[in-house]
Amino acid sequence: MSTNPSDWIPLRSGSWSLAVDPLGAQLSLLRDSHDRDLLWNADPAFWTGRSPLLFPIVGTLNGGEYAWRGKRHALPRHGLARTRRFEVIREEERDLLFRLASTPETLLLYPFQFELDVAYRLEGAAFEIEATARNLGNEPMPASLGFHPAFRWPLPFGGARNEHAIEFTYAESAPVRRLDAQGLLSPQSHPSPVRGRILPLDDSLFEPDVLIFDRLQSRQLLFGVPGTTRLGVSFAGATHLGLWTKPGADFLCIEPWRGVADPAGFTGDLDAKPGAFIVPPGGSQSLSMRLDLVDED
Repeated sequence: MSTNPSDWIPLRSGSWSLAVDPLGAQLSLLRDSHDRDLLWNADPAFWTGRSPLLFPIVGTLNGGEYAWRGKRHALPRHGLARTRRFEVIREEERDLLFRLASTPETLLLYPFQFELDVAYRLEGAAFEIEATARNLGNEPMPASLGFHPAFRWPLPFGGARNEHAIEFTYAESAPVRRLDAQGLLSPQSHPSPVRGRILPLDDSLFEPDVLIFDRLQSRQLLFGVPGTTRLGVSFAGATHLGLWTKPGADFLCIEPWRGVADPAGFTGDLDAKPGAFIVPPGGSQSLSMRLDLVDED
């Protein structure tokens, strides 16, 4: 879902050219200094997202609902922020700030007074996105945050699609997680498909849906073809990382999360939801992601 591209707000530096849709505060265009597209184009034949923001949940709820204070509340997959228009708070040469505040409508879905800020910043050759959830109410606020950017696969820097790989900072041998047919976190773990620090990319990895790392050592990775320019992705505060595509589509989602889908069979209150964090009254919690273009020496 998106508005007319003429509504998107641009941001440009010597290294990046981007535009953000106020609907969902969604990054909707990302190009390098040579005007090459790095972000998926939302082709409806596969997936209409580009880079949705996930709040106040990540993934799917058991039965599409969560419990809070003896009541059941429905929330769609990935929450409510991605379908709501954000207010533009700041629009500067290298800095954009968007804000979503709770309303009577959101309180029916998520009974907490909140502000959700999303900042886009250009800092030298780097590009950073930071989402901050602020609790304006009088009781602790359980929440999750996540990014869901879909990057071109193949990237426009040379090399075939089947030559692309993820290179982690450290060897990643811990088991990975999968979702069940209802989109809930399966209790089973699966052997890591990472070979040392390298994850070769192939559509077969994603036939069971998203690949979830919940015991990841690395907080940085490179995406692309070794020997070419690659996309560096840093996500220091994330607790989970999802990798996802629809087999056959020309995108790869690299998704840092603070949160995860409900485990199969989970029926607890929202503050007991695995992966959720608690924001105290007057407090805030953030998640950031940094992008760099990395050339081989």
